[in-house]
Amino acid sequence: MKRLAKLTALSLLISAAAGSTAHAFDPIAETAKFIAKLDVGKKDWPQWGGSPMRNNVVPAANIPTEWDIRSGENILWSVPLGSETYGNPVVANGKVYVGTNNGSGYVSRYPDTVDLGVLLCFNEADGKFLWQHSNEKLPTGRVHDWPDQGVCAAPVVDGNRLWYITNRGEVVCLDTEGFHDGKNDGPYTSEPYENLDEADVVWKFNMMTQLGVSQHNMCSCSVTLSGDLLFVCTGNGVDEGHITLPQADAPSFVCMNRHTGEVIWTDNSPGANVLHGQWSSPAYSELGGVNQVIFGGGDGWLYSFLAEGENGDAKLLWKFDCNPKGSFYALNRATRNHIIATPVIYDGLVYVGVGEDPEHGEGEGHLWCIDPTKRGDVSPTLVFHVDDPKTPLPHRRLQAMIEKDGELERDNPNSAAVWHYVGNDPEEFEQTMHRTCGTVAIKDDLLFVADFSGLMHCVDAKTGKAYWTYDMFAASWASPLIVGDKVYIGDEDGDIAIFELSKEFNLIDEINMGSAVYTTPVVANDTLFIANRNRLFAIKQGAQGEGIE
Repeated sequence: MKRLAKLTALSLLISAAAGSTAHAFDPIAETAKFIAKLDVGKKDWPQWGGSPMRNNVVPAANIPTEWDIRSGENILWSVPLGSETYGNPVVANGKVYVGTNNGSGYVSRYPDTVDLGVLLCFNEADGKFLWQHSNEKLPTGRVHDWPDQGVCAAPVVDGNRLWYITNRGEVVCLDTEGFHDGKNDGPYTSEPYENLDEADVVWKFNMMTQLGVSQHNMCSCSVTLSGDLLFVCTGNGVDEGHITLPQADAPSFVCMNRHTGEVIWTDNSPGANVLHGQWSSPAYSELGGVNQVIFGGGDGWLYSFLAEGENGDAKLLWKFDCNPKGSFYALNRATRNHIIATPVIYDGLVYVGVGEDPEHGEGEGHLWCIDPTKRGDVSPTLVFHVDDPKTPLPHRRLQAMIEKDGELERDNPNSAAVWHYVGNDPEEFEQTMHRTCGTVAIKDDLLFVADFSGLMHCVDAKTGKAYWTYDMFAASWASPLIVGDKVYIGDEDGDIAIFELSKEFNLIDEINMGSAVYTTPVVANDTLFIANRNRLFAIKQGAQGEGIE
């Protein structure tokens, strides 16, 4: 175990009268309801976060808290991935899927010297490679398709169909059997090769050519679905100079028919206010009796829409500014952030933190709990000009409120903010909420989130009060996994920290994976899956696999 970090244990009084009963909300049961609607196994993990509520909490028992990648202790199998891996594993119907680059060159026509974005498919039982979906890099280069980043999105699986977004900004539907079933499923049948190691494309939709999207660096949305509806964030963003949006009118949010790829509705609410890129993923649930799909915008606002739309158009239900009105955006010194994390839905509330491309460094963070039953602009405050105190000013891209110009803010009587967490003491690094790429995980009203500065936070999900923070001494790009009474999180040093699920701090262990862990651990069928920078591990109690050097 590496040296213990400085620990802040924060005592607080929670409003619970003596003798009151424990809260009954069960996120595991709610996720199981969604999974039961799909043609997958009951213990599968068929999308990022398991369900459209995106809460990475599983019921599995007997998941190891000890393993050794070098001796093979508790390692069922491991397989090489690309040289950089950011896609979270998905497990369904006996197969494991991971987005990465072409660093392992599984397909002979693309040796490992060729940079691609790939989605790899392995056999869940033994890690045998089955097929690869290959995506050549866009000729426009890093402004649209960053070198070596590969596929950063996770797919969603239902039966023998899979949907995901490629590095080329294409929404694709694949046959999970590939060509192993001896068929070329369509309507798309123009694959250049039908070898067993190639993917079988059912349909594809190019958002750049068909919707005018100009993604910045990559499109990394992990899509989700409800019924026939598929929800997508397009990734529309700024140009290489980081100043202008080449396609400000292009949609940011899309609803499609998952069977055909037909666009049902689109929305470009962030419009010209996108700060940088748009790399969040949508969440979905019935909230307040209404089917809501919730998107994190590249302008730092959270947007909720009627999932099915209205008369072929998007119908906005509410929007929430996740940044202080006086915050500003400027490269490498911004206090205003956009949203990279995925919104999480827990017990009828919505949770999300703000962040920025890690390339642009650390910074101030904000974590919110939001009531999704309100409508309209439900931000905490509104901005007015002193000469017109009755008309709220519209949002501007770089700064919503400029005090020297006579602008001021007032509390919004329609605010949906339940609580706002910036840390227990923003003057102290170890007690501050920083920018985050991470998505929260919540169980027993305990919320866990890691920020990019390497702090793990344990917060009361109903009050926003901190119980403890822990400094991992390494940046964390990942999100927590809650398994039973344990919490797992990875960091850039390659450590998986394991904590007790408790308001009292207890670090159980830190296990090194041999390389940086940018992804989030997941569990399916009583097996823990962890992808480090270049390798995927299946970890199971009592297994003895081959160790790696």
